Formats: sequence, structure tokens, C-alpha cells
Amino acid sequence: MKTIKYFAAAAAIALTSFATFAAEPISSQQADSLTATGVVSAGHATTLSSLEKKLAAKADAQGASSYRIISAGGNNMLSGTAVIYK
Repeated sequence: MKTIKYFAAAAAIALTSFATFAAEPISSQQADSLTATGVVSAGHATTLSSLEKKLAAKADAQGASSYRIISAGGNNMLSGTAVIYK
């Protein structure tokens, strides 16, 4: 149940645009028209927003133009995974 709650929160955060990163979060509908180029993961985050920032930074470091968070969870420390698109 906690995983579902964290995933829903991560999805909501993923739909929010952060201008500080070159890689932009996209929805699953937007991802349907793109080709995935890889996966990034991040951990040791204390909040969902810090996890999203870590995933965005890793996507940007890989040269991605966009990313979609596909998983997020944890108890005290959060970890997550995102698909990247170029």
C-alpha cells in the first residue's frame, strides 16, 4: 500500500515541470510517441521531490531530453527508477 502511495505521489511530481533541469518529465501518453534510450535509478532520498531531482539530474547527465518515473518507494530512504528518452 505504501508503494502505491509513493508511486502516485512520484507520478504527480513527475508531471510537474522543473525549469532547472534540461531533461523534462513527461507523462506516459507523451512517452508513447518517443523511443526509450535507457533507464536511470537513484536512491538515498529523504523526500519525493529530492528523489525526482536526483532522477532528473541523472537523466540530464545521460543526455536525455525527457524522462518518465516508473517506480518510487522505500521507508526512511526512497529510491526510484526512470526511463529516459532522447
